[in-house]
Amino acid sequence: MGEHPPKCNRKDPICFSKHLYKARNLVERFFSKIKQFRRIATRFDKTAENFLAAVKLASIRIWLRGNEPTA
Repeated sequence: MGEHPPKCNRKDPICFSKHLYKARNLVERFFSKIKQFRRIATRFDKTAENFLAAVKLASIRIWLRGNEPTA
């Protein structure tokens, strides 16, 4: 519940925040993008430190790709 805006004909309206919904969508899209990296999706690294480093590198790569100038 609470995943989509509530219907207007609902008897007991559920709490809905556009701000939280937008933030949640960004997080879900980020995890979708980061799972494209095989090393992260399969949890290739055995230690938590190495796994976190791989997540950070993938995050930086995604961020840089999103900030490329378009020609």
